Amino acid sequence: MKAVILRQLGGPEQLQVEEVAVPEPGPGQVRVRLHASALNRRDVWITLGQYPGIHLPCTAGSDGAGVVDKIGPNVPDDLLQQDWLGQEVVIYPAYDWGSDPRFPSPAFRVLGMPDPGTFTEYLCVPAGHLFPKPAHLNWEQAAAIPLAGLTSWRALMTQGAAQPGETVLVTGIGGGVATFALKWAVALGAKVFVTSGDDRKLEQARQLGATGGVNYRADDWDKQLAKLTGGVDVVVDGTGGPAFKGCFSVLKPGGRLVVYGSTTGNPAGLDLVRLFFRQVRIVGSTMGSPDEFAAMLRFVAEYRIEPIIDQVLPLEQAVAAHQRLLAAEQMGKIVLRNH
Repeated sequence: MKAVILRQLGGPEQLQVEEVAVPEPGPGQVRVRLHASALNRRDVWITLGQYPGIHLPCTAGSDGAGVVDKIGPNVPDDLLQQDWLGQEVVIYPAYDWGSDPRFPSPAFRVLGMPDPGTFTEYLCVPAGHLFPKPAHLNWEQAAAIPLAGLTSWRALMTQGAAQPGETVLVTGIGGGVATFALKWAVALGAKVFVTSGDDRKLEQARQLGATGGVNYRADDWDKQLAKLTGGVDVVVDGTGGPAFKGCFSVLKPGGRLVVYGSTTGNPAGLDLVRLFFRQVRIVGSTMGSPDEFAAMLRFVAEYRIEPIIDQVLPLEQAVAAHQRLLAAEQMGKIVLRNH
């Protein structure tokens, strides 16, 4: 089978498509014949050596969807009863969340490096990681959901506790997590605003249901945002850095600012007086539990949500896909197709 292997660091150009043996499912595992997988920024960071705990060689990739083609020994009876063989599935993209819904266990890790990832044709995973593919989605759409969808779901729905009718701000629209947050918030019935450094992406966000947006490259972008929104109940932010203070400043009393990343560094100049007088909260968030993954997929099916796909490329063009993601040119998810 084909697999995208990283044997040395140095950027996406170090990825190689190789022929490797088809894996056999171990105890408690099933094998999935993957039809599509999708990229996350994590995958690019790994190639650059900018991710903790790197072990090489590795097959990266956290997002995948396909058909169960083999079941290993000692799969628990309750999972065997679901008759997974031949079923179309989406894979939960992590291991060992643990029993506490508030945070993951010390053993928690994302699928792909050090464990084998989804940039391949066959993958063995624990049977408990399987979830039925939403019937209205094609393979590329289904594969686009797991990591970014779950990260934004937990940020908006669990940590941000967003409600219908509230005002939501999603920063840095264009990336996978941000575009999913936009999708979730619009379907929920929230009023959504976005930021971007690219006016083209602001317009695309409006076409996808955003009420409006501002370009954070403008000197007075935060004042524009305050005037445009009239105040925000929930901010979903993955950038941090200099813009963080401006995002914080537009929170309404009782507002929640949820942070899932810090692509532009740590913020400075936080107004603590506003923090305590307005009773606002700053909450960290990352990934999500299997229960949240199940809730997200139910929401996708109920509202017939379709992920935003930027580009679909064959598995053999994994280098080009990673280069596009590194350049931040995308609007939505970049997907690799196997079959």
